[in-house]
Amino acid sequence: MKAVRYAAYGGPEVLRLVEAEEPHAGPRQVRIAVRAAGVNGIDWKLRSGMFGTTGPLPAGSGVDAAGVVDEVGDGVEGVAVGDAVFGTGSATYAEYAVLTNWAAKPSGLSFEEAAGYPVPTETAIRILGQVGIEPGETLLVSGASGGVGSAVVQIARERGITVIGTAGPRNQDYLRSLGAVPVVYGDGLAARVRAVAPGGVDAALDIAGSGVIPELIELTGDPARVLSIADFSAPEHGAQVSSTPTGTAAALAEAARLFDAGAFRIGVSQAFPLAAAGEAQQASQAGHATGRIILTVP
Repeated sequence: MKAVRYAAYGGPEVLRLVEAEEPHAGPRQVRIAVRAAGVNGIDWKLRSGMFGTTGPLPAGSGVDAAGVVDEVGDGVEGVAVGDAVFGTGSATYAEYAVLTNWAAKPSGLSFEEAAGYPVPTETAIRILGQVGIEPGETLLVSGASGGVGSAVVQIARERGITVIGTAGPRNQDYLRSLGAVPVVYGDGLAARVRAVAPGGVDAALDIAGSGVIPELIELTGDPARVLSIADFSAPEHGAQVSSTPTGTAAALAEAARLFDAGAFRIGVSQAFPLAAAGEAQQASQAGHATGRIILTVP
């Protein structure tokens, strides 16, 4: 099969489309013929060596994918060969990939869009729970226009939470379309937030890691109600961080339910062929995209 691999840590140029051995489904796993793979920040961070040596090389890239089941491992129930699913696994930038968590793909959801759902949806549900935001409260989301931010805004709004989202000037209308009250990030953020939230902000999520933790604490008045997924200095200010996935299978099922209810969409902002995985990861690293970046597999 064709798969994207890297034999050394480094920039996007280390990614190569090569012939590789097909993986096979083990116990409690399924294998899919991949139709599309999601591109996440963790993908280029691992490839760059940001986290040091994380395993033997050469290694594959990617954790999110959507496709058609063609192998079912021992102990798996409720899914059969031929079913369309989306989920998380390993080395998903490939023609075939093994998933460890998955959900049935709604019939009206394209493989391309579905491939972008898993990590953002799991992350959004996890951090909303961890920060303790409740219906009727007001949530500030710093960096709200990307994949995770888009998921947070929609899931929070569906739960009856008022959301204020920060993004650049060109993404203000996008946030408004998701149901958030948009504000522009940058100097003077606290004053702009207070102008649209005279009743105050109950909790804040930092998605972008742009050094705003002190301002978010100032706005909430409580470091414990501030959480970041991108700034690991947050605990130095008394705020929380979150990075370990939990409840992935349940999050995928919730994404499918919300999509079917017409309450959840994360559009594809850029699509690249498998051979252009390096370009896709560069686009992910550059940021500023609305929605998701994905790779397509013919």
